[in-house]
Amino acid sequence: MNAPTSMPVAGTAPSPGPRTATADLVVRNAKVYTGDPTRPTATAVAVRDGRILALGDDHNLAGLIGPETHIVDALGRRAVPGLNDSHLHVIRGGLNYVLELRWDGVRSLRRALAMLREQAGRTPKGQWIRVVGGWTPEQFAERRMPTVAELNAAAPDTPVFVLHLYQSALMNRAAVRAAGFTRDTPDPRGGQIVRGRDGEPTGVLLAAPGALVLYSTLARAPRLDEADRRTSTIHFLRELNRFGLTSALDAAGGFQNFPDDYATVVDLARSGELTLRIAYYLFPQTAGQELADLRRWTRTVRPGDGDEWLRLAGAGENLIWAAADFENFAEPRPALAADYEAEFEQAVRLLMENGWGFRLHATYDETIRRDLAVFEKLAAEGLFPAGNRWLFDHAETVGDDSLDRIAALGGSLSVQNRMSFQGSVFLDRYGAEAASRTPPVRAMLDRGLTVAAGTDATRVSSYNPWVALHWLVTGRTVGGTPLYPPANLLDRRQALELYTRGGARLTGEEDVKGVLREGCYADLAVLSHDYFTVPEEIIPEIESVLTVVGGRVVHATAEYTGLEEVAPPLSPAWSPVAHFGGYASGAGQADTVAELGAVSYRPPAGGAARPGAGPVPTPAHPVDPCLAH
Repeated sequence: MNAPTSMPVAGTAPSPGPRTATADLVVRNAKVYTGDPTRPTATAVAVRDGRILALGDDHNLAGLIGPETHIVDALGRRAVPGLNDSHLHVIRGGLNYVLELRWDGVRSLRRALAMLREQAGRTPKGQWIRVVGGWTPEQFAERRMPTVAELNAAAPDTPVFVLHLYQSALMNRAAVRAAGFTRDTPDPRGGQIVRGRDGEPTGVLLAAPGALVLYSTLARAPRLDEADRRTSTIHFLRELNRFGLTSALDAAGGFQNFPDDYATVVDLARSGELTLRIAYYLFPQTAGQELADLRRWTRTVRPGDGDEWLRLAGAGENLIWAAADFENFAEPRPALAADYEAEFEQAVRLLMENGWGFRLHATYDETIRRDLAVFEKLAAEGLFPAGNRWLFDHAETVGDDSLDRIAALGGSLSVQNRMSFQGSVFLDRYGAEAASRTPPVRAMLDRGLTVAAGTDATRVSSYNPWVALHWLVTGRTVGGTPLYPPANLLDRRQALELYTRGGARLTGEEDVKGVLREGCYADLAVLSHDYFTVPEEIIPEIESVLTVVGGRVVHATAEYTGLEEVAPPLSPAWSPVAHFGGYASGAGQADTVAELGAVSYRPPAGGAARPGAGPVPTPAHPVDPCLAH
């Protein structure tokens, strides 16, 4: 493994003479965007003991190179701080990843149905095929949903469950039987089992407006055993690393019980196998038991428990179920109970008295105003925010007055690109004027509020952060529908900051995360295409060719294939991910492009830049030969 000191390594030789510290890793010949306004650019980054040792150019970092230093030539590519999704259901997503057939990024319904048909041939008896979020009919060339008849034709005997946002789900006949639905099955609260004229379930489920019917039906499908849950989580984290994600805030969510469903990531953290830093929240699962859950947690665990890889951040995104508005824009805004504030106040008071911060799901301004009134009452008593971090999630229709009140109370906001997938539905219901500021990201930033960006993946948006960044920059849905005027758009630097420093600020880690600076975590991504210069339509196609977390290479492709830490084999063998992968982009879409007769350019995940965007240099020795074995 050791390179002789007389031999140049990837174009840079170790300097002779004594040295006080040498780097474990040097990434050189890069266009480094640091995110640090005091030093915004560099061409080389040196890493030691999981932290950034130095930034500069190839020459002035040469003295940090020793015989054990791994050197990677970025080939002139753009490098950025590791991305941080501020609202991602990463724990739940990891436990189920290998079970799911992902339509994220698939560009034709024809291809999506072909994937179903093929997967039905390998799925064992008793298992389901699950398409769980990350897609919208707008992304398909056909611009429509599949039909139940098409699901029956693609998989006549294997149960198929297809979740469409938080709006609806489709089930084939086999899935209706497997779920136990009959003409006598009652509709759950807030949902509808659509029935035919004969009274039998048709296979269509509607959130009307709540998604409980969708989630509870999905929960009837078989679960993985613990060994496969572990493998599934490892591979989901690697899939996130593929896009340059190095951190995420886990927003908990329905059917995610503490501590049982957290056991897998805790085990991975203890064994040093996490490849993504996770700050997690605790979400009371059962209506009527919320206060009891919160009291139990405040007595047994505390925010900050854990380490830099996995730690508790607080409570949420729900505190009590009665205060949760549903984000199904296909339905009218739900009317919440007239008196939920009394119980809600008890929950917030309990958290403040015990030093717990929280995050709070709130889609509509009507809900936000009611919640703020509770916070202001507690603030008048000197109990809020009591030094605790708190934030609103989503806040699509938050008003200017509410933003001022949030700022006065020291709150923050986490916005997600749900409008990338639901924007056209919102536009149809509420009109262009309302949609033009849903959410009003620019107004949030103009008030000096801390704002972070995320996806709310995996059951609404895709987990691909570059789709979200495209939305922030262009204001368009995944189908190309324009939503926002220029006044509500961000430039690329601002959008990236929401995805790096923004998330770090929510967890109080801005001194060590979200920026490339000496002493900070060595979390960075070398990108397939230059985010700052490629045409806007290419932004969703960006991936990382090299992702480093804590100085560890956790994802590597293109010229760097083989440098990453080895993951365990993907199991079970029939997993859709084993055959189709996760997000469908780049070369993986070649068959779809051919089907559609497409002539437009779609760049490969790790290949050359788009024509006209400038060539990517390919020197003869792009990688340290020590790392190639």
